[in-house]
Amino acid sequence: MSQFSSQVSRRKFLVTAGASAVGSVLLKGCLGNPPTDNAGTGTVPTTTSPAVVPAANINPADAPETPKVKLGYIPIVEAAPLIIAKEKGFFAKYGMTEVDVSKQANWGSARDNVEIGAAGGGVDGGQWQMPMPYLIAEGKITKGNAKIPMYVLAQLNTQGNGIAVASKHKGKIGLKLDGTKSLFDQLKSTNAQFTAAYTFPGSNQDFWIRYWFAAGGIDPDADVKLLTVPAAQTVANMKTGTMDAFSTGDPWPYRIVKDGIGYMAALTAEIWPDHPEEYLAIRADWVDKHPKATKAILKGLMEAQQWCDDFNNRQEMAQILATRNYFGVPVEVLINPFQGIYDMGDGRKIDDKKMATYYWKDARGSVSYPYKSHDLWFMTESVRWGFLPPDTLTNAKAIIDKVNRGDLWLEAAKEAGIAAADLPTSDSRGVEKFFDGITFDPADPTAYLKSLKIKKVQV
Repeated sequence: MSQFSSQVSRRKFLVTAGASAVGSVLLKGCLGNPPTDNAGTGTVPTTTSPAVVPAANINPADAPETPKVKLGYIPIVEAAPLIIAKEKGFFAKYGMTEVDVSKQANWGSARDNVEIGAAGGGVDGGQWQMPMPYLIAEGKITKGNAKIPMYVLAQLNTQGNGIAVASKHKGKIGLKLDGTKSLFDQLKSTNAQFTAAYTFPGSNQDFWIRYWFAAGGIDPDADVKLLTVPAAQTVANMKTGTMDAFSTGDPWPYRIVKDGIGYMAALTAEIWPDHPEEYLAIRADWVDKHPKATKAILKGLMEAQQWCDDFNNRQEMAQILATRNYFGVPVEVLINPFQGIYDMGDGRKIDDKKMATYYWKDARGSVSYPYKSHDLWFMTESVRWGFLPPDTLTNAKAIIDKVNRGDLWLEAAKEAGIAAADLPTSDSRGVEKFFDGITFDPADPTAYLKSLKIKKVQV
């Protein structure tokens, strides 16, 4: 993967890490208790909870090599399966009795902590935006460009994100931006350029807001100012009128609307129904040393994801996540989005379970299985915006095969007795369709790039 471009500089990605102190304000101001840094690692200690699921009768031949692993998470709904797998005892059921699920101050801290590993006071892996595991593996966002091989093991969820916009733009900016170019041009000409933010560059939330802008004829690199900003700062800036929008995830919409800060112009479920969101990825050296423990983690995760997808469990799930140990927010901040209920804040209301976050299955099939075609989309989108060079796509299959371990997911699923109907028969989910009519065929990513009017790459 030497073809990964030096354009993805560590300096650019360090913006988030450099704002760790501000990130802690986020957790105090909007997500409850601020994290307590463990020896400067950005890892927040968590409390061990007793398992409530009886331990399985584990065949000695399948017993994990170690019962211990340390997994980092960010306090947003994508982390739910990891937390539920610990709290409901699904990890322990498969012999992983000492799983430490540790809150990370921000994405930069998570990256730094996986660099040093759990043995050095960091983490073995955990929750990631895509394509962070690939960039860490190739040393594009690590200290000294050190390569830390990573394996993508499972997708954690689908949907659950959106685009928040400041209240002053109500009635002017909505789900589709067609016909709004003059508004953005006017703001730019008066030195009040539309300013939007995401929490980490070149990954999910950056891609969602870029796609939304470009679909409406707005060039995110020319017509607006895009910044990497910790969420707490974006909220403060939106209150003072210096931030116009940010790409966000649940439980933020409730807070934004309730506080009168802004409104939700779009849910990512509207932009790309059943889209891939965040992933479980662990250091390759840990997985290679502990293959049975890795599969035990996956089995526990799968059971947790199935539990999360039972809407009868979502009240309890919200209560678990809302606690001080995890998100530190009121239960009502979480429960409505988990049911697909959104007050968008501009008069639009959504009550549709298809818009909720899913963890095990959605309308397209498996959520948990890490489709390689989705990794390819994230890679292609990276090429689109100049984060990676065009020749990345020439080598994409080899790049993805090196990091994506869907084979381990399938092995674990079969050992766990997952129904054959829930086992994908292909590592491609097929053609994807977006709200603007654009399609992505993983068999021809170049055709997708050619179909896009706004892009930085020349195709």
